[in-house]
Amino acid sequence: MPHVVILYTGNLEAQADMGGLCRKLADTMLTVRAEDGAQVFPTGGTRVFAYPAPHHAVADGGAAGMAAGGDGDYGFVYLNLRMGRGRSEAVKKSAGDALLACARAHLQPLFEQRHLGLTVQVDEAPGQVYDAKHSNLHPLFAKH
Repeated sequence: MPHVVILYTGNLEAQADMGGLCRKLADTMLTVRAEDGAQVFPTGGTRVFAYPAPHHAVADGGAAGMAAGGDGDYGFVYLNLRMGRGRSEAVKKSAGDALLACARAHLQPLFEQRHLGLTVQVDEAPGQVYDAKHSNLHPLFAKH
């Protein structure tokens, strides 16, 4: 952990550069700092995944968009940051604000071309029952 999972309507696939958004979000996560200046999310544990939804229904199906002169082909992007417990409310808000700003900047060209919704949600893992990890990534980023 932490993980960001992006779910998005499949009609954005050709225009959104989700691979680029994944990289930008991961880089943004690595810039988030705690009150003492420490990096909040470990480099080796930061992951971002994006999944298109080939089947979707958004709002009224496009009627209002067509009435407003658009094509009515709505899009939607949902980002969910899931992190382990123990971070302050300020850090959680800072992480959410940073991810929202990053996603808004990346998707701005789409907002100018089509009707689009964007949601960022930050969740904290409540009462984990089991949390096992096996990785050889973390040693790559250990301070020497």
